[in-house]
Amino acid sequence: MENLQELKAKFVEIFGGEGEQRCFFAPGRVNLIGEHTDYNGGHVFPCALDVGTTAVARKRIDRKLRLYSMNFPEKGIIEVSLDTLIYSEEDDWANYPKGVAATLQKNNINLEFGLDVLFFGNIPNGAGLSSSASIEMVTAIMLNDIFNLRQDMVELVKMGQQAENEFVGVNCGIMDQFAIGMGKEEHAILLDCQTLDYQYSPFRLKDHTLVIANTNKRRGLADSKYNERREQCDRALEQLQGELKIDSLGELSIEQYEANKHLIQDDTDRKRAKHAVYENQRTLAAVEKLNAGDIEAFGKLMNESHISLRDDYAVTGTELDALVEAAWDAGAVGARMTGAGFGGCTINLVHKEASNIFIEKVGEQYEAATGIKADFYIVKIGSGAQEI
Repeated sequence: MENLQELKAKFVEIFGGEGEQRCFFAPGRVNLIGEHTDYNGGHVFPCALDVGTTAVARKRIDRKLRLYSMNFPEKGIIEVSLDTLIYSEEDDWANYPKGVAATLQKNNINLEFGLDVLFFGNIPNGAGLSSSASIEMVTAIMLNDIFNLRQDMVELVKMGQQAENEFVGVNCGIMDQFAIGMGKEEHAILLDCQTLDYQYSPFRLKDHTLVIANTNKRRGLADSKYNERREQCDRALEQLQGELKIDSLGELSIEQYEANKHLIQDDTDRKRAKHAVYENQRTLAAVEKLNAGDIEAFGKLMNESHISLRDDYAVTGTELDALVEAAWDAGAVGARMTGAGFGGCTINLVHKEASNIFIEKVGEQYEAATGIKADFYIVKIGSGAQEI
């Protein structure tokens, strides 16, 4: 995080000097295992990171929202009224905070005044560590605290997701906002996406560290392919429901899936459903291994997750596969793609003392295979969204 004093000084430079400033922070997140299970009613296992979005805010006496991002200074101050919040392409990044304010009002929560807000994010752009949900959740807790709205965090999480689904128009599951809102230092969260039941698991990496590697391939296909995968899984579910009383693929055990997979007519749909079922069970097994302190077994399940995302779900692509294979060759305990796929990032569980050599080796092998330079970040597990 940038020095808070510097951010406050920048705020005064942009918005002028009168009135009390308050500061808020929401982290990015990474999903350790459980990919493309969230919208299939399964489990995910994310954690909050120590990078994220900081917001410095001050109340106004009118209904204007004036928003400025240090990450997009060329956009200047984006000014809107709380009474006419609509999605606008030219407002770019500001649609996320606008969407949260609009969603709160849609849920009959009164925002009596506008705000001046300066945002600064230190999440690598386009890396798939959920910078959009980080902006949404920093906005949600900022509005909640400044206006004393008394919404609990799970309600704010749901409204963050609603903002992304309905205002921005991205059909995401609830994992990102949940991990960011509910994160806890040195813990990952096992979340049942169907019921929102959750439990914290200690994730204390004494001799290991988490390295995030960015393919630096922009995720051009991710959105259209994401919607296509959802449709394939929905079709498979519908055909299984002909015989089975289930609401989601996440309810199936591996045995039940294997006994009933013949009901799914299309080969491709069958593979997609297989991933959803197996990945959900893998996630539950991974948490058990972690709770028992078996990091090696946890890493092996991460590897299996990537193979399933590659072979059954087909969302990895050349760059992610090259980056994961380089990590396996360089001795990662576990490595897999994380996020929607088709670019973005891998998450790697690495022996701490070997992390620098790991980064060097993987970087060289990846560049040789793809001609692209990867970026690497050693990250820590941080706390959830809060006032600072």
